[in-house]
Order: sequence, then C-alpha cells, then structure tokens
Amino acid sequence: MMGNPDYKSIIRELMGDYRYEHSVNVADEAVKLAELYSGDVDRAYTAGILHDITKEIPKDRQLQIITDGGIILDDVQKQAPKLWHAISGSVYIQTELGITDSDIINAVRYHTTGRAKMSLLEKIIYTADYTAKGRDYNGVEVMRELSRRSLEDAMIFSYQFTLNKLSSLKSAIHPDEIFGYNDIVLNRNGKE
Repeated sequence: MMGNPDYKSIIRELMGDYRYEHSVNVADEAVKLAELYSGDVDRAYTAGILHDITKEIPKDRQLQIITDGGIILDDVQKQAPKLWHAISGSVYIQTELGITDSDIINAVRYHTTGRAKMSLLEKIIYTADYTAKGRDYNGVEVMRELSRRSLEDAMIFSYQFTLNKLSSLKSAIHPDEIFGYNDIVLNRNGKE
C-alpha cells in the first residue's frame, strides 16, 4: 500500500465527506502524475492525502498552529484566510505526524499559491489539486489535458485562471503566486 496506511484514517477524523473524498482524489491524481513524470509515487501519495489536513480546522486554531510553528504571516496572508490551511497543514504534519521530509512539507505548504523554484513533487501536488476527480470548474478539462503534456503548461494555465479571478475580485495576490508564474514563464521562454 502506498504511503502510510494510517494517513487516511487520520484525515478522516479531521474532515467531512467532501473534503475527505477530495483528499483521496488528489492523492490518486498525484500518483498518476508522479508515474507520468518519473516522480516518487509514495511521496506524491503522502503529500496528496495530507495536503488539506487542516482545511476544516477552525480558523483561530489554524492561526495558533501557524504561530506555534514560528511562522509570521505577511500582510497578504493575514487578509486571505483561504491560504492558512496550507501553511498550518505544513506545520501540523511536522508537529503532529512527525513528517520530516522537507519536500512533502513544502508540497503541502505551497499547494495553494505555488512559488518560484518548485520541486517536481510540489508541482505534482499543486497540479493534482486542480485536476483531481471531482473538480468541475470552468476549464478543468483543459487543465487535465495540459497536465498530461506538461506540468509547467498546466501550472501556467492555473496561474492565469487564479490571477485573473483574484484581480477581477480586486483581491490581493500573494507574491508567491506571481513569483511562481514568472519563474515558469521565464524558464520556459529561455528554453524555446
């Protein structure tokens, strides 16, 4: 069996049916992407199953986990509670589950915003979260098709989707998203 068999039961206690099913779907999609791009299947499964581990924990508890983890939120993060679960999740899997693999920790932490210089595992989890079974946003089929051709092409599409959505809502955009987008675009353009 891939990953730690206890992780499914651990997350099951922390989330409702929808979020649990989503987490299982992301883990399954992460495995498919890891196989396609020669990544580590076990680490992809583990990061995928754990990526939303604190998503349904109350916001004040998420903030406490972040603070206890020694992380100071920047101004954008303070105003964007939707980003907190990724940060608190990365702390939680270290402190509560004893995970020390920095690549898994970073894959959980940056699965929402992405960032510059992402590892293969980070790209897989970021993309799997967008393309997993059960996702039904406008453009998901394009995203899935792109993910089978190139993680970077899929990520550019997802960054464009997110940046357009946030700017149309006049919401702040976290610098990690902009740096992640620029990193992929600049590195792809340098290779073309």
